[in-house]
Amino acid sequence: MKLRKFFLTVGFSGLSPKAPGTVGSFVSVILGLFLLEIMHPSTLFLLSLLITVIAAKQIDIYEKEIGIHDSSEIVIDELAGMWLTLSICGLTSENILFTAPLAFIFFRLFDIYKPSIIGRIDRNVKGGLGVMGDDVIAGIFAGICTALSWQLIDKFII
Repeated sequence: MKLRKFFLTVGFSGLSPKAPGTVGSFVSVILGLFLLEIMHPSTLFLLSLLITVIAAKQIDIYEKEIGIHDSSEIVIDELAGMWLTLSICGLTSENILFTAPLAFIFFRLFDIYKPSIIGRIDRNVKGGLGVMGDDVIAGIFAGICTALSWQLIDKFII
């Protein structure tokens, strides 16, 4: 139970009394940036998909144990979504100071407001798959938006 909780709360960051999703996302950005120093973005992408599959099953078990669906302390979904964002957004050593914060902002906006299919997944898909699914799609959208924003800024402003 303790190891499961450590995993699902991303090192207990989801236990933050204020804004656990934002705290979990911030911790996930830091971890993701560190991992991108030692691995290719495609590896981070695949790692986030693997974590998604493992987490969906672990969330199902945890929800039965605590009796709450999508508890705010579960932030492994933010980790998966944030890592997808970072792996898609085209982060480089030259644009990291702009791209990393923008990736974080886009991900949080999609995760909080849940537009379009993100909201439908959040409302209609139950269990661990639902908890993970909306953040995975939010991460993909945020990665694309970050990459497009950087391309526009690089072309027209810099």
